[in-house]
Amino acid sequence: MMLDILDIALLFFMAVTAISILRLKNLFAVVMLGGIYSLLSALIFVNLDAVDVAFTEAAVGAGISTVLMLGTLALTSREEKQEKKPSHKIWLPLIVCIATGAALVYGTLDMPRYGDPNAPIHKHVAPRYINDSMDEVGMPNIVTSVLASYRGFDTLGETTVVFTAVVGVLILLTGRRRRDKREPTLEELEEQEEEV
Repeated sequence: MMLDILDIALLFFMAVTAISILRLKNLFAVVMLGGIYSLLSALIFVNLDAVDVAFTEAAVGAGISTVLMLGTLALTSREEKQEKKPSHKIWLPLIVCIATGAALVYGTLDMPRYGDPNAPIHKHVAPRYINDSMDEVGMPNIVTSVLASYRGFDTLGETTVVFTAVVGVLILLTGRRRRDKREPTLEELEEQEEEV
C-alpha cells in the first residue's frame, strides 16, 4: 500500500513537472525541469524494482541529455521565440494526445494485475532465467545475463540509438561553431565595404 502511495505521488509530481515545462518560455528552466522529470521517472522504476532501467534513465535522461541540451543552449538563445499568431489550433494536438492515451489505457485492460504471481512472465520466462542462466550463459549475475545474452540484440539496439543520438547532437553543435568561426566570403567583404 505504501509503495502505491509513493507511485501516485511520483506520478503527480511528474504531471506537475510536465505541465510546467509546457507553460515555461525560459529554455534553461525547461532543460532543468526535463532533468527533474527524468529523475522522477528513475525513482518510479526503482520503486517498481527495475533498477537497471532506472540507472539507464538517470544516466541518459537526466545526465547526458541535460548536458547536451545545456550545451545547445550555450550556442543558442535562452528564451523561446514568440510567434505573433500560433501556426496551428491547440485542439488537434490535444485530441491526438487524449486518443493516444485512451488507446494505451485500453491496451492495458487485459494485462495481469501488478505483482500477480500467476502472471505468464512468472510461470515461463522468469524461472528459466533464474534456473538456467548460469548454465546457458555462464554469468553469475542474472540481470547481466539477461541484458547481455537473452536480450543482447535489444541492448545493442538501445546502445546504437543512444550513440547515434549523441553523435548527431555533437555534429550539430560542431557545425554551428564552424559557421560562427568561418572566414567571411569575398561577397560578404564587398557588402561590408559598401555599407561603410
